[in-house]
Parts: sequence; C-alpha cells; structure tokens
Amino acid sequence: MVHATAGDWFRGFGRAPRIMGLDVARALAILGMIGAHLGEVGDRLDPSDPSTWSSLVHGHPSVLFAVLAGVSVALMTGAQAGPPPERLPALRLGLVGRGATIFVIGLLLELLHTPIAIILTLYGVLYIALIPALRWRARTLLVVAGALALGGPAVLALVTALGLGPSGQGVAFALYGGYPLTVWLVYALAGMALGRLGIGSIRTAGWMLGAGAASVIAGHALGAVGRSVGVRSEDAFDPRDSATGFTSAGWDSYPDRFREMEPGGAVLRALLAVDPHSGGTADILAAGGVAVMVIAACVLASESLRAVLLPFAALGSMPLTAYTAHVVSYVVIASPAGHISDNLIWLCSSVVLLALTTLWSMAEGRGPLERLTARIARAAASAG
Repeated sequence: MVHATAGDWFRGFGRAPRIMGLDVARALAILGMIGAHLGEVGDRLDPSDPSTWSSLVHGHPSVLFAVLAGVSVALMTGAQAGPPPERLPALRLGLVGRGATIFVIGLLLELLHTPIAIILTLYGVLYIALIPALRWRARTLLVVAGALALGGPAVLALVTALGLGPSGQGVAFALYGGYPLTVWLVYALAGMALGRLGIGSIRTAGWMLGAGAASVIAGHALGAVGRSVGVRSEDAFDPRDSATGFTSAGWDSYPDRFREMEPGGAVLRALLAVDPHSGGTADILAAGGVAVMVIAACVLASESLRAVLLPFAALGSMPLTAYTAHVVSYVVIASPAGHISDNLIWLCSSVVLLALTTLWSMAEGRGPLERLTARIARAAASAG
C-alpha cells in the first residue's frame, strides 16, 4: 500500500489486518544477523556480564527468522481458520513459486562469495517443505514440532552412526549443513502453530511469553546436564571429515567401524548440546524459546510503542529486500571473499538500512523483492 503523504504513512502503516509486532520481530532478526556477520561479538553469553550480551546474535536471529517463516506461511494460508479445501491447490503452487524464487535469490547471493552463511536457500526450501502441513491444526503442528525437537537429533545421530557417516551432497545439504532441515523444520512448524493460534492477540502473546520462557529454561537445563558430563557440540559428526571413510573390508569389519563412530556419545550430544547451531535438542528448545519470547514481546510492545517502532516495522515489512541489500553491501565494502568485523560498520549499516526501508515504505509500500516474489507466487498459483 502506497501512502499519499508521510502523515498518512505514520497514521496507517502497520495497522490491522497487518500485525506490526511481526514486522518488528523480522527487523530484529535482520539486524541481529547483520551483527553476526559484521560485528565484533563474543562467542558465549554470560548473563552476569553485559559485555557478552552481544553474543546473542550468534544463532538466535536466524532461528527467529525461521520461526517467522512458519508464521508467514500460516497467515498466508488462512491464519487461525486454515485454508479452505478448494483453495489448497492454488496455495500449494503459490508456495512452490514463492519458495523457488527465494531459493534462487539465495543462490545468487552465495555466488557473491561472502563469509555469510546465506539463509535464503533454506528459507525457500522451508516454504515448500511446509506444504504437507497446511491443513494441520495448531495442536498437530506443535506435537510434530515437539517430537522432531525431542527425538529428531538423537535419531539422526544414530542413523549417521549406522551409516558410518554418510556424506553425499543431498544429506550434507539437508541433514548436516549449517541449516539442517531436521532442525529448522521444527522452528517453522512451531511458527505455523503460532500463526494458527492467533498470534496477533494480546492474550496469545501473553501465554507465548510464558511458554517461550519455559522452553528456554528446559533447553539450558539440558545443556547444563550436558556440560556436567563433558558433552561438547564441536565433537559432532562432520560429513567433510568422516572418521571411517571407504574401505573394501566388507561386513566383517562393520562392528568395529560402527564403534569408531561412538554412537552413544553422538546420541548424548544430540540430546544435550546447547551451543548455537549445534542442532541438539537442548539447542532447539533454548533457541526456539527465545524466538517465541521475542515475537511475543514485539507483539505486546507494538501497541504502546508504535511510533518508536515504526522504522523497525518498515524494515521488517521487506525482510527479503533488506537481507539482500545487506549481503550486497557487504561485498561492496569488503570485496568478494573479503571479511569485515567492526561494530561501527554494524551500527552504520543498521541505521542506513532502517532509514532507507522507512523511506521506501513511505514512497512505494512493499519492498521490490517482496513484490517480485508475490508476483511469481501468483503466477504459479494461477497455473493450476
């Protein structure tokens, strides 16, 4: 929606049916990822030491982004009511078109050769992976997400050990990469559940804060148990460095090679690892809980702090454009294969991005890449 004047924008932007708190949360995810890419931040958080608080940008912003992807899918497909059966074919094709477009944009950004782990390829895949869940109720979404969170990492660790460390391109992308689907699908399904539960209401946001806090406590409690027994997430299997390799020895040596994979330790790490991006059950619970709390806090704050949060909402209304602009600017500043680590550049990049997206929102409304993605999604939906 393009507003006639700046005053119209200030009065009307972010009003219902749009949920302004979600846009603010998206903005925090983008700004946090910029910090992870550009900032000089610590590796480990110590709540008693404010100088380490910036380490929250490790892992948490990308998890927040993934949860919000699930929320977006829910809102695009009927919100609380869910999609009517007659619209399902068009909605499915639209999500395929949207996901494929985002995936291609992610590939193009990867070709720029930055040290940034581009999340858009995963983001695009998630839109397609969620299609089978479009008709699920919130309870079903939460049960499946919970089951994947609690059992998925351990099952994957055991399967990996049984397969003696498979390292094909497909499993490396889907299961062992920086954004394994087995982990990130949990966040997206949880986000869909939030969208089906009426995420824009104050009441829902209130219990979300409590549920998120409980998940954080549970995750870090598991992590504390893991640290007490010496679990280290850095010991997890890396498909690029398989312990067993290929041999011609046959099945007679399989038991010894299986033991070399240390399946017991792998399963324990999968349950108790809590470090960001470790992919353990404890990590999923802790990081997912933080994401839910942030979304709830943004929904609650957007009512009383609307005027202050408008620039953040403008940024969050065009996350694909903002993320792409950030990656391109990284290359412009550092050159291909260059590296930056400077908190002043993080601050300046954030301020410039907030200003530019606010001005664009006032003048043009939706971001350019959001328009492109929506146009392709509509074309794909009409093809059916």
